[in-house]
Amino acid sequence: MYAIVETGGKQYKVSQDEVINVEKLDAKVGDKVELKVLLTCDGEKVLAGKEVENVKCVAEVVEHGKDAKVVVFKYKAKKNERKKQGHRQPYTTVKIISVK
Repeated sequence: MYAIVETGGKQYKVSQDEVINVEKLDAKVGDKVELKVLLTCDGEKVLAGKEVENVKCVAEVVEHGKDAKVVVFKYKAKKNERKKQGHRQPYTTVKIISVK
């Protein structure tokens, strides 16, 4: 059985005992969070919309971290204009405990 959940404006395909990285959540390590379920599938039956209003996806926060650095370098030829900027996106690693 798997589910499509939404968190941080993105959608993820998850199943039980799976570990995924999502946009940073405001929760401490070890906390349990509930993710919004959009769709579930158990192999032969697909539920979506109002059918999944009472389905819950519970996940446990494993850790917080930052992705690898992305370097943005802007350059204009013959103008002596250069701008270097870096960015590291924060994320939260969660383990899916149950999809019911």
